[in-house]
Amino acid sequence: MNFWQRTLVTVLVFLATAGFFPNSFHVSSVWVAIIAAVILGLLNMFVKPLLVVLSLPITVMTLGIFYLFINGFMLEITSFLVGPSFSFTSFGSAMFIAIILSVVNLIITSNQE
Repeated sequence: MNFWQRTLVTVLVFLATAGFFPNSFHVSSVWVAIIAAVILGLLNMFVKPLLVVLSLPITVMTLGIFYLFINGFMLEITSFLVGPSFSFTSFGSAMFIAIILSVVNLIITSNQE
């Protein structure tokens, strides 16, 4: 799946989860979701590999569970860069949205051939 397809899926997940969980996740408009998805994609391309390498020992010790914290942290950085129109109530809600996003991406990329 290329960058723009993954960005479109991320936008849809952002909008759907903001609708399902309005008390924990806020997206003010479709345009904000598009901007946040592009920023998250760029962060995942350039910053996330560095974080994964730096946190490899703790990720191995926790049998990969720490990778969820990295995903949640990437969403928090995205929230910081986008501003108050894209926000989470807590780090736990960012991790929850990261889990949903990962599962949806896994399902979509596994069915693509």
